[in-house]
This record gives sequence, C-alpha cells and structure tokens, in this order.
Amino acid sequence: MEMNHAIDLLAALAHQGRLEAFRLLMRRAPHEVPAGEIAEALGVRATTLSNQLNQLETVGLIRARRDGRRILYAAEIERAGALLGFFARDCCLGRPEICAPAAKAFVWGRGDQENHQENHREDLTMRPGETRYHVLFLCRGNSARSIMAEAILNRLAPDRFQAYSAGSEPRGALHPETARLLTVLNHDPSAYRSKDWSEFAGDGAPEMDFVFTVCDKTANEVCPVWPGQPMSAHWGVPDPAAVEGSDAEVSTAFNEAYRMLFNRLSAFSALPIRELDRVALQKKLDEVGRMTAEDAGRDTVAAV
Repeated sequence: MEMNHAIDLLAALAHQGRLEAFRLLMRRAPHEVPAGEIAEALGVRATTLSNQLNQLETVGLIRARRDGRRILYAAEIERAGALLGFFARDCCLGRPEICAPAAKAFVWGRGDQENHQENHREDLTMRPGETRYHVLFLCRGNSARSIMAEAILNRLAPDRFQAYSAGSEPRGALHPETARLLTVLNHDPSAYRSKDWSEFAGDGAPEMDFVFTVCDKTANEVCPVWPGQPMSAHWGVPDPAAVEGSDAEVSTAFNEAYRMLFNRLSAFSALPIRELDRVALQKKLDEVGRMTAEDAGRDTVAAV
C-alpha cells in the first residue's frame, strides 16, 4: 500500500461514526449487514449513516449490495489487512522473532505476550484435564434463543460438550414460552437461568472453546475478551420473543427457533473437531450458521 492510499483510509476512519460503523462490520465479517440494522445498533439516523457508509465505500474499506429494498454492507477484509500491513511492514526492522508475538498479542487484545502464546492453539485439542468442549451461546436478553441452544446441546452430546448461555442485557428470567416449550420437550427449565455475559469473562470463569451469537443485536455489540481465545461464529435466529399475535402464533415462532437451533447444533455436534485445523473448522462453523430450519427436515421438534 502506498502512502497516499493509507492517508485516504485513515482520513475516512478519522471520524467516530465512520469508525464505529467500520468496527461493527469488521466484527460481523464476512457477513453482510443491512443498513437499518447498523443504524439501530449505533443509534444514528439512516441519512447520517448513509453518508458515513458512502465515505467508507468510496475508499474501499467496505462494499455495498442491494437486495430488494435493502442495502447490505460488508467489510473489505483485504483492504483492512493491507492497512494493517502498511504499519507492520517495517516493524522491528524486519525481525519477526520480535514483531510477530507483539503483533499477535495486539490483535487479540492481550498485553501479556507469554499468556497469549500459552493460550493460543492451532487446533481444538482438548485442554489438559478437560473431557468436554465448553460452548457459550449469547443473545441480548438470554431468555429464549440462547437458553434453548444451551439446553439442546447439553442433551444432544453431553459426553462431548458443556453448554452455557448468557446475555448482554439479560432479562433476568426465562421467557414464559421458553419455559413451556422446554417442559413440553422434556427439558428441565429450572436448570437454566438468565444471566449477564460478564460471568464468563472474569477470573475463575470456565474457558470457552466456542462462542456463538444467536441474535443479530448481540453480534453487533463489542463483546468481552473471553479467556482461552475461543472460536466464534454468528448463528442468527429470528427472535421469537418479538412476535406479537395469538398464542398459537407465538408458540409457532418459538417452535421454529427451537427447530433451527436443533438442526444447527446437530450438525455442529457431528463435526470431527479434533481432525480439523482452525481454518477448516471456522469454515464449517460459518456453514452451520447459514443453515435454515428446513435444512434438516420439518419433524425435528417432534423427534426430540
């Protein structure tokens, strides 16, 4: 990257609104995000956001695509990487034994390089003393989707996984329809509670191997730094708690969310995790996140 190109990119990012929008799209990469969802997450007007995104698109930091009446945006990872490379090109006078560990610690938000190297794993080999992978599901209220996911995985493969759930703004209790559905499907709703995600970010918290967001709003937020450098993916599921209508319509929405989660977690629990490196495994996790409720058939709930 030439100096003038770097200056253009830095000038585009030298504004709080544009920087926040770019960071959000980087968090969601490689997925596309609707403009309305970005505006809601950042709390800005649509016209203001449009101007900011246009400037980022002009310099090539993001791309846009029209999908019907919506405009979808995504970060241009290669251009962002080129900007980082511009700074790192002459790092430590070309001495990788000094520069590389510091760069990795910086990217992952860890000041302690030794701690970073100790926690980094090229694959998901089981940690010493552990017999199961730890999986954390996140959503905003932690009252429906993430609770269902926790219950489903703990039933599907209890010998391989220990599932947890949390929320960025926990409701404090299970949604009544969540509790009803879990009871009908022979889960014990009293085994689950709505809690803040900070419980899993502090000292003494179990180190996660996987962290999955199941709602778009949570995926757009800045998450805590999770101990153990877990792998992550976004598995967005429509929010059944947001459905308004008859009891039957609400019940149908919760059943659909459960079925979609069951299908994805069935695929996830069948992955040969120990045989895949992190790159291959990440690809599989992203593929699971693109599954629909119909991908594994329509009789999932009845079969549970």
